[in-house]
Amino acid sequence: MTKFIETAATFLSYACAILTVTTFVIFVGFLVSHGLTTINLSLFFGDVSPYDALFGNAPVWDGIWPAVVGTALLVFFSCILAVPLGISAGIFLAEYTVSRPIRSIIDFAIDLLAGMPSIIMGLFGFAMVLFLRKTFLPEANTCLLLSSVCIAFLVLPYLIRTTQTALVALPAAVRLTGIGLGFTKWQNILHVLIPLSSRGIMSGVILSIGRAAEDTAVILLTGVVANSGLPGAITDKFEALPFTIYYLAAEYRTPEELNRGFGAALVLLILTGTLFQAANWLHNRISGESR
Repeated sequence: MTKFIETAATFLSYACAILTVTTFVIFVGFLVSHGLTTINLSLFFGDVSPYDALFGNAPVWDGIWPAVVGTALLVFFSCILAVPLGISAGIFLAEYTVSRPIRSIIDFAIDLLAGMPSIIMGLFGFAMVLFLRKTFLPEANTCLLLSSVCIAFLVLPYLIRTTQTALVALPAAVRLTGIGLGFTKWQNILHVLIPLSSRGIMSGVILSIGRAAEDTAVILLTGVVANSGLPGAITDKFEALPFTIYYLAAEYRTPEELNRGFGAALVLLILTGTLFQAANWLHNRISGESR
């Protein structure tokens, strides 16, 4: 009976792994078959020449170039806001002692934030704009900055928990290495513990990049609009690939327009993969320098 259960569990594990890979291959294959033929300069720049579009000499109204730039800016500003805060909070929870009631409150707040639907976060950002309009900033409006702040709040729990878990998982002997050499607590964290746990920390950063790039509900209420063009400032409205995909899929009038949506989805997948690879490259550089 025990051998049967072991065999069944092994078979189930293999089957789940194969099912996951197969699903991924089918999904990507479907996306490629519908979207690859639409990926050309016209998809990105429409009727505008690439030179004029890249250097801002002419606006792009019928291409996805503004959405590509808007998505990259959204991910960049969200990570700039969330990564330092999330990693610092994770270090605090893993390395510094606080009383049990305070830790329970912090853990509850992080878990609650992690489980919050993104549409509620978008509604929070929209309500914040209404509050600012009635109080301190009558000219406040939805914009790229507001979307970045709301996305930063959304990805913050991933960064905190992955940093905390990576640090807590280090062996006790490693924790005492720096202290034994005369390091202070902070020097031990900075020069020993963080480099050794960088793989786990970077996993949180990569997850955050993916979440920031794909979320649609938050930006719908906080700044994204169709055909707004390239944002000239962080307080401008912007376009983003997730919203463009949604817009094309919901409002298409011809099969060609729907295929442009598949092309935009493929571009988003490539952009996210590129950001993942950039994060992995940065991680390898950090790991190499720490050895």
